[in-house]
Amino acid sequence: MIRFTHVTKTYPRTGTAVQDVSLHIGKGEFAFLTGPSGAGKTTLLRMVYMEERPTVGEVRVSGTSSLDATSRDVARLRRKLGIVFQDFRLLDNRTAEQNVAFALEVTGAAAATITPRVARVLGQVGLSSKGTAYPRELSGGEQQRVAIARALVNDPFVLLADEPTGNLDDRATRGIFQLLREINAAGTAVLMATHDLELIRRSDLRTIEMNRGAVVYDSADHVPPQEAMEL
Repeated sequence: MIRFTHVTKTYPRTGTAVQDVSLHIGKGEFAFLTGPSGAGKTTLLRMVYMEERPTVGEVRVSGTSSLDATSRDVARLRRKLGIVFQDFRLLDNRTAEQNVAFALEVTGAAAATITPRVARVLGQVGLSSKGTAYPRELSGGEQQRVAIARALVNDPFVLLADEPTGNLDDRATRGIFQLLREINAAGTAVLMATHDLELIRRSDLRTIEMNRGAVVYDSADHVPPQEAMEL
């Protein structure tokens, strides 16, 4: 579904951000992407939604290749992706419902379908009672839930989350992580970049670690000894 094949990304001024990365994220998978600041996590995510193209190698996402994707192909791909950022990126002058509806409006969704679809995803993220609230009236955790609802409203096959709990306290972090687990259990793949090592330790999910642009560890490549014996 998402495949990186010997991908390197180099910028003229700052040098190499991603170095010879090859990995595959399967349908319905949940994977953490971790590593220190500057490790290349955000650049890697940006290449998934093709905001950036590799300098060398290929990124292929659900049949769309970075090698030959046109701007129309990229626009079509992004309609099938959900993207969540650390800083929420909500429109301050719009209510929660209006923020979510905006994601449908810009893709040309039929007007009659917008209200029920918005209500469905706000219910999914536990904010049915907050639809008329403005971002300033919501907690950080609630704002992130609105951002997740906005990312889900087009029924994406994968949710990309770039440090989605970075601005949240421990309780809100646990709530957002549990929500992402539920979204994944419903069939949406999740690729989550995070610095939160405690969150990673508390789970048994795939972990991909980056450092200086390279993937230095991928738990999918490490079979526990007991499992190896059984194989």
